[in-house]
Amino acid sequence: MSDYESLPELVLIRKSRGGDVKAFSELYARIHKDLYKFALYTLKHPQDAEDAVSEAVISAYENLGMLRKEESFRSWIFRILSNQCKGRFRNRQQMEELEPEMAAPERDYAELHDVREAFGILNEEERIIVAFSVFGGYQSDEIGNMMEQKSATIRSKKSRALGKMRSVLE
Repeated sequence: MSDYESLPELVLIRKSRGGDVKAFSELYARIHKDLYKFALYTLKHPQDAEDAVSEAVISAYENLGMLRKEESFRSWIFRILSNQCKGRFRNRQQMEELEPEMAAPERDYAELHDVREAFGILNEEERIIVAFSVFGGYQSDEIGNMMEQKSATIRSKKSRALGKMRSVLE
């Protein structure tokens, strides 16, 4: 067990802000799985998810000085990842519009699973809200802060999104 594994998250954040790469690596190790799950369910493609997480982590490391509250590290890095996912999603849509004659992508057999199919019917914003809630463990007020919307609006959108998913799963 390294010295860093036993340190509280806030201590790691402070060390990272001071330029300690090992401290940032430990922060990344603690949150990587949640970041990847969020990106995968948002983008639906493993390689895109890995790329989005990598870019988000690099951006977070480079901009760590812009983090206003150390307690908000997780929501801050998820917001960065959310922006990366939105950008990739828009780029993919543009590519599909420009190249409709391209061969269909290889079938993702995981899409045959009911939950993934249900998640796939959600629009981009709904996927992000559900992913923040389910994979990030964030409350409506935290998601609202990240997405610059009222918590009541987030609760309403989340409820509608879960209803859509439920209708596919029934």
